[in-house]
Amino acid sequence: MYNTDFPTRAELPSARKLLRSTAVALIVATGLLITTVLPAEYGIDPTGIGRMLGLTQMGEIKQSLAAEAKNEKSAVVASVQPTPAVLPIEKKLAQPAPANEHTMTVTLKPDQGAEIKLAMREDSRVNFEWTAVGGPVNFDAHGDPVNAPKGFYHGYGKGRNETSNKGTLQAAFDGKHGWFWRNRSGTEVTITLKTSGEYEKIERVI
Repeated sequence: MYNTDFPTRAELPSARKLLRSTAVALIVATGLLITTVLPAEYGIDPTGIGRMLGLTQMGEIKQSLAAEAKNEKSAVVASVQPTPAVLPIEKKLAQPAPANEHTMTVTLKPDQGAEIKLAMREDSRVNFEWTAVGGPVNFDAHGDPVNAPKGFYHGYGKGRNETSNKGTLQAAFDGKHGWFWRNRSGTEVTITLKTSGEYEKIERVI
């Protein structure tokens, strides 16, 4: 096994030598700072040695480039104007549809169907009453929005073997809302529908 001999006290440097070495190192470092680092990095040359060695010119160029970059950054920041806040446009409240009043009559043969729809805006209301003379009918009250997807269904009520029905229909959305009747009796049936309220038009679609 290899053993390393430790130095004796006599071989160790004295405190005076250590202080002297430290002082020499500080002097050398200070000299390098003044004659080399300051001229090369910051263009500061108190002794003139840096300019003789061409280091001062290097430092001046670095400082000039740094100042130009800072000025350009400040100019860019100053040129960027804050974008004014865009306030959302208030949605105009839809004007209610004018009040209308109609009476429509359809005659259905056995197994024949008919449908009457009203063009209504969302939340509009219409009072209705219909009667069937000659026999009972099946009915389905429902609504269809504009561009309704395939298979869409929104119902307001259904009935079988009914001879009358009345109430208030409130539109769940913009679109067409109304009733479909089917005559399942063996005789001819006449249906009379009376409507009054907020709708734009009324028409028989079937």
